[in-house]
Amino acid sequence: MEVELRALCQARSGDKADRSDISLFAPNPAVYEVLRREVTAERVREHFRGLVAGEVRRYEVPGVLALKFVLDRALGGGGPSSLRIDNLGKAMGSAILRLRVDVPEELLTDAALPPRSPRGRVGLPPVRRA
Repeated sequence: MEVELRALCQARSGDKADRSDISLFAPNPAVYEVLRREVTAERVREHFRGLVAGEVRRYEVPGVLALKFVLDRALGGGGPSSLRIDNLGKAMGSAILRLRVDVPEELLTDAALPPRSPRGRVGLPPVRRA
C-alpha cells in the first residue's frame, strides 16, 4: 500500500550555508527496513527536484533506526543569499514527509506504529478490520 512518509516516521532537519541535512527516524526495525528500501538518495533528489542543485548523499544509522540525507546546493545560496521566504533547511524535514512509499499493509496497523496525535496518524488510510 502506498502512503506518505509522515504516516510511518518522524523527520528532523536543519541547514548550514547552502546545505540541508534531513534525518528520518523509524519507530521500529520493520519500518526502518522499508525506509532503507524505499527512500534512496535518488528518490530524495527527485522529490526535491527544482530545489536541490547539488549532490544528495544518504547515510544509514541503524543504531537509532535512522536515515540521514545531506543535500548540497539545496537552499538557494543559504540564509543571506536566498530569496526563499521559508525557514530554509528546517522546512525540508516537513517536505520530505510528503514522499510516498510502498509499505506492506501489516505495518499499517495500530500495533505496528505509535500514535501521532489525539486525532490519529495523518496520511494513513483506514485499516479494514475483520
